[in-house]
Amino acid sequence: MAEISEAAGSDSSKLTENASKAPPQPEFDPKSMRKTKPGLKRLFLTLSVLFSFLLGFPFLWKSVEIYRSPLPFREIDSLSNQLQSDNLLFPLHFHALFVGFDADPDRLRLSILSGISNLTSPYPKCSNDYTLSVTVESGSHCLRSATTSPRSSSYQCGSLTAIDFDQNDDVAIDERLVSVFGGKTKEYSVVVVKGESERAVVGKYRQAWMVVGSGRELEIAAVKVAEVLVNVFVNGGREEGSIPNEFMPVGADGRIVLSFNLLNADPRDWVYDWDFQTIDNNLLAPMIEALGPVANISVESQVLYHTPKASFSYWDKKLESYVFSTKDLPFFVNSNEWHLDTSIAAGGRSKILQFVVYVPSAKECPLLLQLPNGEISKTNGFISPMWGGVIVWNPQGCLKDDNKLTARHTIPMQDLESMFEVFTGQFRQLFGFKSVNIYAGSSGIWNLLPSERGFTEWELDVLSRQHTCFNLHSCATTLESLSRLVQSLPRMIIMDEIGKQVKFSLEAAKLAQSNASRGVYESSAASSRQARSLAEDAFFHPSIMSVSYYSFEHCFAVYSPFFLPVSMHVVLAALRELRRYKQEKAKYVAWKAKANAAS
Repeated sequence: MAEISEAAGSDSSKLTENASKAPPQPEFDPKSMRKTKPGLKRLFLTLSVLFSFLLGFPFLWKSVEIYRSPLPFREIDSLSNQLQSDNLLFPLHFHALFVGFDADPDRLRLSILSGISNLTSPYPKCSNDYTLSVTVESGSHCLRSATTSPRSSSYQCGSLTAIDFDQNDDVAIDERLVSVFGGKTKEYSVVVVKGESERAVVGKYRQAWMVVGSGRELEIAAVKVAEVLVNVFVNGGREEGSIPNEFMPVGADGRIVLSFNLLNADPRDWVYDWDFQTIDNNLLAPMIEALGPVANISVESQVLYHTPKASFSYWDKKLESYVFSTKDLPFFVNSNEWHLDTSIAAGGRSKILQFVVYVPSAKECPLLLQLPNGEISKTNGFISPMWGGVIVWNPQGCLKDDNKLTARHTIPMQDLESMFEVFTGQFRQLFGFKSVNIYAGSSGIWNLLPSERGFTEWELDVLSRQHTCFNLHSCATTLESLSRLVQSLPRMIIMDEIGKQVKFSLEAAKLAQSNASRGVYESSAASSRQARSLAEDAFFHPSIMSVSYYSFEHCFAVYSPFFLPVSMHVVLAALRELRRYKQEKAKYVAWKAKANAAS
């Protein structure tokens, strides 16, 4: 035992000796130090979950992305700025021919130009770029104004003489002028002839003529030439500007629906029908074809029964008829009883014009319209602006006691043609023209030759220029509004169809501008109508109206209850694990630094 204790004592003495020789160990604080390097497993797992959420976010954003077809915003702004800064110019070519006069054509040209300048009123949107050529023909002499080139006018010297205007057939003279000047050219010609029977006539094409005396009549004729060129051929016989921007009886889609209605007030007295198909083919079809470039017109008809009027009439013993005055016109149309329905195709943005033939009952027949001056209306009808027109037709036997009146009758074709001539005049008034064939100007009265189509060639030119100007500015305004709307709402759906409509609208607008600058009025009116219709279709597309206010805030409010709670916990866990890793690593660095300092 003594040996074992001695051995143990010797070992302990050796350990004590070795410990005294080894370097001193640093003090270890478990709260602020650690001897092992912190692991990355927990941090890696936490960051992996966070990155999986971040990688899924683009897929989520793509799944809720709104499809937006690219729109040509620059082209839209360019069209709008171009129409606002530069007026749309319509070229107009005037030609004045003086037959039988010995005068200076340059002097006459300056006099007519002065009159044109005085009568032309500036228009802020569209204007006319006119040229004037003057020809003076006297016997064997034919003089042209200095600025006139041989190609500026289609007139050949010696084609007309004073004898051509001696006849009283104005229609034949008009056809003669068309053959001389050419009916296909867009040149407005006025012929001044020396003669005895003075008269002034405006043809149904693009020519006018007047017969005047000698002496100072030539100066007066120059004033009348300027007046007919501006007030008739350019303004259409209206007192306002050349291209007014109000009173447009054409729908936004370029369509007009003419609804003709035959109303039998009381079928117990009589029932009348009409042969509308014949009237449509003979009278309405030529007018609709003539107005084709301006509007797409469709026709409908119907016969209604039990349709009394809403106003009252009184018996006039002197006239032996019932009378209603112009004060009763606002109450004549009975909207409760007159069910003037149209087809489904007439809906939308099409303009519907109602034309009514009212057959009164036996209790108030004959029914006459009394004008404010006390006279009886010759047409026995009236118009309602932007609505249509009404004609009161009294049957011929309304005062006779006939027991067979309840049988079905047909309106005589002669009366029907007279009524539709009145409807044509009312339709002209809705377009801003006069229903009478007389223009009373400051320098005299002009007789206007009517056209079988309801509108003359120069009136169609006026309508084409007017609607081209209005449609182009309306198209630019609509596209500009659409552009601002789309850019202000980033979450608005823009379908490919809308992009195509905007593109085609801009192309049609550019084509209309090109045709208008070249004087092709019919093509410019048709292109501008198409441009406006496409712009309206794009702006009122159903896909736009359904999600106009689908904003980003709305999308966030829908998806945040599903993803926000989980994502917040994942983000907070990752931040907390990152902070823990930094703290543990700092402890290990502190221990290493203290250990290195102690050694």
